[in-house]
Amino acid sequence: MIGKLAPILGITFVDILGFSILIPILPFYVTHFHASYTAVGLLFATFALCQFLAAPLWGNLSDRIGRKAVLIISQVGATIGWGMLAFAPSLFWVFLARIVEGISGGNISVTQAYVADRVEPEQRSRAFAYVGASFSAGFVFGPLIGGVLLKYGYTAPFLVAAALQVVTLIMTVFLLPENVAEKAETGPAATFADIFRSFRDKHVRPILIQKLAYSLALYGWFAVYALVLKVLLGFGPSQTSFFFAAFGVFSVILQLGVVGRLADRFGAKKPQQAANPQLGHRKTSNVGFAAACLFFLVVPFCRTIPTLALIMPIFSFALSVSNAMLPALLTDAAPERVRGTVLGVGSSLESISGVLMPPLTTTVLAIYGPAWTSAIPAFFCFVALGLGIVAQRGEVLAPSASDG
Repeated sequence: MIGKLAPILGITFVDILGFSILIPILPFYVTHFHASYTAVGLLFATFALCQFLAAPLWGNLSDRIGRKAVLIISQVGATIGWGMLAFAPSLFWVFLARIVEGISGGNISVTQAYVADRVEPEQRSRAFAYVGASFSAGFVFGPLIGGVLLKYGYTAPFLVAAALQVVTLIMTVFLLPENVAEKAETGPAATFADIFRSFRDKHVRPILIQKLAYSLALYGWFAVYALVLKVLLGFGPSQTSFFFAAFGVFSVILQLGVVGRLADRFGAKKPQQAANPQLGHRKTSNVGFAAACLFFLVVPFCRTIPTLALIMPIFSFALSVSNAMLPALLTDAAPERVRGTVLGVGSSLESISGVLMPPLTTTVLAIYGPAWTSAIPAFFCFVALGLGIVAQRGEVLAPSASDG
């Protein structure tokens, strides 16, 4: 399986390596233009809104013309956006660059659809774990590279990120095989109506709602975690970057060594019962949601670095599992001919969360402190876990019901 996925995994790693250079730098770059913190929040919300609009369209288009062509178009746009950001003369150009990048950055759904096309259903949990590991590996090195390049000014890290986008473009053109021929026999191409039809599909809708709940939790947390660490432990930018890199290391290890095996074990064949990879995906995802609930309940009480080090693997595990299992569940439930569209809708739900949650969690932190702030993602994680438990119970009972 690694051989089949090696090109897309390499492309994903380089792509995220370039993107993650941005994370610790962009807020400071915005204030470099004498903008307020509110402008920083609006910039992130603008990017997320553009991704929300773009993701299902990219996924739908990939169902029509193929994954590779859409990835190429998206990467060209992303390269242009990074170049604009590197030479932005004003805050207006920064916003314009992020709009271009946001519209071009809805290609994660296309990547997930490509992976789903290339592997068998029982291998999807491992396949998405490998994709998640590529993401995490990029997030380990990107922030560190950006920090080193800052000594040459803001232009340098953005230019390196643009150059990395060019590398991904070349890799896609020359290394990535297209699978349009494989999909040609699966039925008629999806239409734009399929974007809305996804929520009317009784198999897809519950997973999309669960994904929305979990995305609300994660985007609310990621917008504020650096500030929470500052309040709880007095972390500065460099310490936060090291924390982020360590988090990425844990995630890579877990995604490569734990997630796939856990899904295989939960979906393994039992006496008088066929192996059920879908049930394995469901059970594994619920374990991940439970771990996320535990993390958000405990993190407000971390007042020392050793206690943070003890609970950080819990969140790494939770994120590793969810990043692999939710796409696997969606691809299990989605009709093959509209798989890219459904995954695109899932990415759009993440973008909605990116628009809505950062203003909420940052405001709650300023007024009520870390405990109430972490209670918000904890609530949404419990919602996702509850939905998963109900779905798991239905999937376990369904075979016996049919037998009777």
